Amino acid sequence: MKSAKTTRLALELTAVLLACLVIVPFLMICINSVKNVREAALFSLSLPSEWVFGNYAEVLKSAHIARGFFNSFFISGLVVLCVNICASMAAFVIQRRNDKLLRGVYYLFIMGLIVPASIIPTIKLMMDLHIHNTYPGIVLYYASVLLPFAIFLLTGFMKSVPRELDESAVLDGCGYFRLYTSIVLPLLISVLVTVTIVVMMSVWNDFFGPFYLITDSTKWTIILSIYSFVTQYNTNWGLVFAFMVLVISPVLVIYLFLQKYIIDGLTAGSLKG
Repeated sequence: MKSAKTTRLALELTAVLLACLVIVPFLMICINSVKNVREAALFSLSLPSEWVFGNYAEVLKSAHIARGFFNSFFISGLVVLCVNICASMAAFVIQRRNDKLLRGVYYLFIMGLIVPASIIPTIKLMMDLHIHNTYPGIVLYYASVLLPFAIFLLTGFMKSVPRELDESAVLDGCGYFRLYTSIVLPLLISVLVTVTIVVMMSVWNDFFGPFYLITDSTKWTIILSIYSFVTQYNTNWGLVFAFMVLVISPVLVIYLFLQKYIIDGLTAGSLKG
């Protein structure tokens, strides 16, 4: 009994130390965002001698932050919509039919979790389709990259949904599309919330996709806006850190409020069935 308590205490202390490793960089960004030019350049965790909250006002005035936020929310929202609809339909068909052809299709999707996207052929394909440097192009790129994860999660969860529900609905005259929309889809809500959060955070935090596939600065996401801002204001790290805090805040708030759904959804999708 005493040994178990000691082990648990050691694990809790280890978890606290690991949490501190994650918190310290974020704390450094927050503290340095309210420092003057000289103190912010030191990258220290010490409190500022003078609190310069004007850095945030300067960022909002000088950076195209509103446009960056709009592009990130717009692209993320469309990707979430595409992934949720396509992945839930695919998982429903793959799990319910479960024949050799669809098992092969499922394994091809799983390969998408392992094989990285090749950016050069992607750019060439987009140029041939005339969707390079467009919103549809970047949305389709993200949807194709994130679909394998969503299908894997939803297919695993679908195994826990009793087939008797399908059979009863069909006997009552329910068509397959209505079966999907009225019976299956509501049961997938908890996992779809998980997919939504993970997909949105993946799109929001990605740098290389927009960097290679979007050359028009008016379509840049907020992450590319940071890159542009750093190159322009690298002599004033106080402004850069203030910009980073503004960019991180929406995703951090969403994650803190919905982290329970992420854990529940991942557990359901990976263990049930």
